[in-house]
Amino acid sequence: MTSTTQWVLASRPEGTPTRDNFRLETADLPELSDGQILVDNTFASVDPYMRGRMNDVKSYIPPFQIDEPLTGTAIGTVAESRSEKFKVGDTVRHFAGWRTRAVLGEDEAEHIDTDAAPAEAYLGILGVTGLTAYAGLTAVGEMKEGDVVFISGAAGAVGSAAGQIAKQLGAAKVIGSAGSAEKIDYVKGLGFNEAFNYKDGDVTGQLAKAAPEGIDFYFDNVGGDHLEAAIDNANTFARIAMCGAIAQYNVTEPAPGPSNLGLSIGKCLTLRGFVVGKYSHLAGEFQEKIAPLVLDGSITYETTVREGIDNMPDAFLELFEGSNTGKMIVSLQEEK
Repeated sequence: MTSTTQWVLASRPEGTPTRDNFRLETADLPELSDGQILVDNTFASVDPYMRGRMNDVKSYIPPFQIDEPLTGTAIGTVAESRSEKFKVGDTVRHFAGWRTRAVLGEDEAEHIDTDAAPAEAYLGILGVTGLTAYAGLTAVGEMKEGDVVFISGAAGAVGSAAGQIAKQLGAAKVIGSAGSAEKIDYVKGLGFNEAFNYKDGDVTGQLAKAAPEGIDFYFDNVGGDHLEAAIDNANTFARIAMCGAIAQYNVTEPAPGPSNLGLSIGKCLTLRGFVVGKYSHLAGEFQEKIAPLVLDGSITYETTVREGIDNMPDAFLELFEGSNTGKMIVSLQEEK
């Protein structure tokens, strides 16, 4: 019988998660039925949104369940098939991550073309990451040519994609924030016009210096003081696309709202939260307009890779320490 090594949720965290909240198990997999495939996972994604799924609260995506396997996007190779859609050796993307093998229905997986781009890219810039950046800029925030754009978490997976896509869409100036001198260099190397280290303090003042003319668009991955700084520096009719608030994911008390939210009235600001699942209809448009720019090198990407199923929780926890540049993924390929 085929088995899988998988991570389950052992307990719900209070504040910042630890490895004690996870448990590694071995489980037997069922024999394939008609229309199913067995996939050997090669890469799996860890993402900040997974922190919310560790809480037992109603949200846009169901929470993880105690003693049940965790899930997330993964790339794998079809090892066995009883599906007419897939043959052995096909590379697929699916949502049964956090494990070494998975049995999937044929409608739970999709082909990816690893001749066009490395498999890892389909977990990031050519996957949900890239679509999130594109949807946030276009449909959510309605970015306009000539906008001055500010992006927090600019060295992360979504932030680095959003900055480059904004340039391609005709932004007059793109400004990013990140948490180290090395990341600032990385962000500027991507083509951001300005970048600053938020750990140097006074985010509002640093943003004002980087954008003396004010900002027209803010892509928010952080929340907290970054959102407050964006509101302070926003021009009239500026738009804010609220993608994430990683600064608040591990707080144990309700985080206060921006103290300057009232400025949004006089400035006629638009603040709109979003989750990418509500914009899946843009996937074709994204592939048509942005994917070619990735494939020809006009838009670049970085991945931070951690090795081995044993290290998945550590890779996930590193996201909240800012240890990743670009997309954080875990390689699950077993040594031959």
